[in-house]
Amino acid sequence: MAGKKLYIETMGCQMNVLDSELVVGQLNGRGYTLTDEMTTADVVLLNTCSVRDHAEAKALSRLGSLKKPKLGNPDMIVGVIGCMAERDPDGITTKMPHVDLICGPGELNKIPAMIDEIEETRNRSISLSQSLSRRSTPIERAVEYDSVEALDLSRSAGIDGNPLQAYVRVQRGCDKFCTFCVVPFTRGAERSRPPQLIVDECRMLVDRGVREITLLGQTVNSYVNQDDGKPVRFAELLERIDAVSGLERLRFVTSYPGDFTDDILEAMRDLRTACEYLHLPVQSGSDAVLKRMRRQYTVGEYVDFVDKAREIVPGITLASDFIVGFCSETDDEHAESLALIERCQFKNIFVFKYSERPGTVAAKRITDDVPDDVKRRRNLEMLHVQEQIAIQANQNLIGQTMQILVEGYSKRAIKAQVAETERGQEIGSEVTGQLVGRTRTDRIVVFAGEMNLVGRLIDVRVKAATALTLHGEVTGSHDPSCGTGDLISINVS
Repeated sequence: MAGKKLYIETMGCQMNVLDSELVVGQLNGRGYTLTDEMTTADVVLLNTCSVRDHAEAKALSRLGSLKKPKLGNPDMIVGVIGCMAERDPDGITTKMPHVDLICGPGELNKIPAMIDEIEETRNRSISLSQSLSRRSTPIERAVEYDSVEALDLSRSAGIDGNPLQAYVRVQRGCDKFCTFCVVPFTRGAERSRPPQLIVDECRMLVDRGVREITLLGQTVNSYVNQDDGKPVRFAELLERIDAVSGLERLRFVTSYPGDFTDDILEAMRDLRTACEYLHLPVQSGSDAVLKRMRRQYTVGEYVDFVDKAREIVPGITLASDFIVGFCSETDDEHAESLALIERCQFKNIFVFKYSERPGTVAAKRITDDVPDDVKRRRNLEMLHVQEQIAIQANQNLIGQTMQILVEGYSKRAIKAQVAETERGQEIGSEVTGQLVGRTRTDRIVVFAGEMNLVGRLIDVRVKAATALTLHGEVTGSHDPSCGTGDLISINVS
């Protein structure tokens, strides 16, 4: 197996990004190397998402493009992993007979053995997670969780190639059964990892150079696991991770509004590493729509929590998710969502047009009757309202000093480097020297600087801003030989 090439493409959420990292770690340990060339790889894996129809259509399109390379190289192994594999394995095999491997998100530890089986027999291999039953006991669920989420010391540290940041899963699955959501059917019942395994993984990542960790869970703030007969809840888990020496920042996504308790906010306020940022999806600003979605809170309760969060955690920023055009949503109900955005003043929001998902309660019992052109219009209206809020909020930061963790080259700089290199031209330093960092409150800062700043915590003074980004330049002096973690002052303009 040594010397073979692996191509993996990740679609969807942070959970899938982490899952891909774990798969790459397993296969790296067996001699596979990553390649960017899909059509010449020995193994091609698409890590898929089922949250929206568009994501599945994209995956099917990518799979379709592999038919010809597969004909030219019959030994190529084509695999579908993740939520789409779990949701519709029969549909995949019917539409894409050239797919060799189908693996659900709870069975990813089996992929190396599945590849071995395919190479030996040339038969399709399928592994799904129906065994993760909701009727199982908490102890049985914990055993099931460990079987698919063992601490993998071969995993690569880093998000999207950035070795400073990493995801750590604390929980898998969901028990909420919102009417629009397919996740409970693709990722199974809610299971929380043992706290010591989580702390050990965080320590391992920090020892490898990670400075910022983001904890992942479908409803991460509902985390609870028995430790020596006593329940460890999310606030205590944050405290344990905060004690990991060398960790600079700790974030978590995604939180469920109805499960948030004051002790978590107090931990965010008091712990050294806990960042003042919260992603709290509301989905709609209408109580009637929330009831149809089977969200277990009201708009009033959500607003009360937002006010409490800002009272307990000074300077906290909030982000949220909204679905537009959910079943029978009226113009008045949409207007209530716009009003909620104005009321809460989010740092940013993620807006999605409702997409009916097979198997969900909404697909079975509620009619998707909002025309697509209405969904598009409401989507644009919502984004426009949020853009005005974000512009004003960032403008209000002008003159303030804050701390950022420098992550590396900006996307613009990377794109310029690739383009100029391909043309054989000299790369302009004013672009390629553009670095990017992030504040504790998750605001993005770009500025001109040298690569020796990467990995450092630096103080910035804001001088100008757009809706999405703070722009800047280094104006303070610094010693280029100083080590990682030194504080450096810059001005942002």
